[in-house]
Amino acid sequence: MNDRVTVVIRGLEVFGRHGVFPEERSLGQRFVVDVEMQVAGDAAARTDALGDTIDYGALCDAIAEIVGGEPVALLERLAGLIADRVLQEPLAVGATVTVHKPHVALRHTVAEAAVTLHRERG
Repeated sequence: MNDRVTVVIRGLEVFGRHGVFPEERSLGQRFVVDVEMQVAGDAAARTDALGDTIDYGALCDAIAEIVGGEPVALLERLAGLIADRVLQEPLAVGATVTVHKPHVALRHTVAEAAVTLHRERG
């Protein structure tokens, strides 16, 4: 079988200090992260065992550490760091990460800036 399961984390809110400008790093702001993970196989659908899938509670903790940790300039970099962490999960074969920056400092009024990155296990 070539079945796959998609595990989704949507709307993880974490305070971080990312951005190009010094004010963004000194003041910080809320970031919102969405992650879709492709899991190899569908064993958990048959076994009902946490070990046969991705523990999204533990993964949320790891993502929160990344977002709340060392500042980076670009949302693309932050999304890449998160995708790399997701792909450290043994059963993860692909990850789509969207990082939302709701209070982006622009001359124009926008609801948010966001970056979506898709990465697969190579």
